Amino acid sequence: MKKLIVILFFLPFLRAFSQEQILEPSRFITRFGFSQFTGGVIVFRGQVEPFSDTLNFILDTGSGGISLDSATVQHFGLIPQPSNQIIRGIGGIRKVSFVHNRKLKIPGLTIDSLNFHINDYSILSAVYGHRIDGIVGYSVLSRYIIRVNYDSNYLEFWTKGDLDYPRDGYLLRPAIHSLPIQDLKVRDGRTLYSRFLFDMGAGLNMIFSWDFVKDSSLLHRKRQLYSKQVEGMGGPVDMTLTVVREVKLGPYKFKKVPVYVFEDVYNITSYPSLGGILGSDLLRRFNVILNYPRKEIHLMPNSHYFDPFDYSYSGIELYKINGLIVVGDVAEGSPAEKAGVLVDDVVIAVNNNFSQDLQQYKASIQSTGSRLKLIVQRNGELKSFDFRVKNILRRSIH
Repeated sequence: MKKLIVILFFLPFLRAFSQEQILEPSRFITRFGFSQFTGGVIVFRGQVEPFSDTLNFILDTGSGGISLDSATVQHFGLIPQPSNQIIRGIGGIRKVSFVHNRKLKIPGLTIDSLNFHINDYSILSAVYGHRIDGIVGYSVLSRYIIRVNYDSNYLEFWTKGDLDYPRDGYLLRPAIHSLPIQDLKVRDGRTLYSRFLFDMGAGLNMIFSWDFVKDSSLLHRKRQLYSKQVEGMGGPVDMTLTVVREVKLGPYKFKKVPVYVFEDVYNITSYPSLGGILGSDLLRRFNVILNYPRKEIHLMPNSHYFDPFDYSYSGIELYKINGLIVVGDVAEGSPAEKAGVLVDDVVIAVNNNFSQDLQQYKASIQSTGSRLKLIVQRNGELKSFDFRVKNILRRSIH
């Protein structure tokens, strides 16, 4: 026991002489607000110089670079340069072009020498009901220390350097090359430890591939599965929705967590190196400090920590396309399908809400156990549908 006390006593002394500890203290640069979209996805506003247009960017730890929407690039009259670099999304793999050496201007800070790759984000704009002009990932995150406050919806940028973390909370030490990879404990039919992508740009709790689930025998054999469609880079993908008994991140345990499972044709979950993806609907329950230069992520439970998970299942996905809110998918066997809702129905109102606000409509269809009333237009006629939103928790956990 005496030896242990000596080691602990001298550890801070030894670290004081390491190269990391002689860095200058981190300095505050700027603070500005952001919006939270469905699933806790962070969207903030910025500009690409020299253009004055204000653009919407997703903050995404699951992105290894920085990117712009192809329509935004065309609007600015920029000429992308082809490359041999490949990006993978849930809907496909393709080569990307770049616009090089551009500046991103955010409130209080201009970030130079950025190479934006070009992608089509029209599907993300349709999913969120707001134009998405780009995604900000490693190219920016690696240059600063960034504080994410989900309580007050603001981001802070600090310079690289020594930083005193809050006493409460927990310091993760993920493997960070271009993407942060974190160890997790997952328990369901069995308990296992695996590595997961720490992805604040994925608006859900977790994603597993079927290969991972089958090889690990993770899911309880009586687990009930529900058909679902998820949108991401490359387009829509059919997935299965279910629940696992427990997820442990550092010292934090979450019970009965909704998860998605899918056939990962393009191996975006990097199986078998990784078990899958940890997304923003779980991570938004913490205020987060991203310290990529030191390969550290600090988590502090916030006011959303005890928010209930979304166990709703209506079977429909809503998109906003050309100013209209439309039904983009109706899952087979779902309450919506049984009620008679069809793909491409134009939604006029949800529960007598005629606001045409996509975020409000999505919140309405996530109310488990309630009756949902849809008024839609189909072939020039108004139709009304009434059905109950299913609670998957009651049927998934045995």
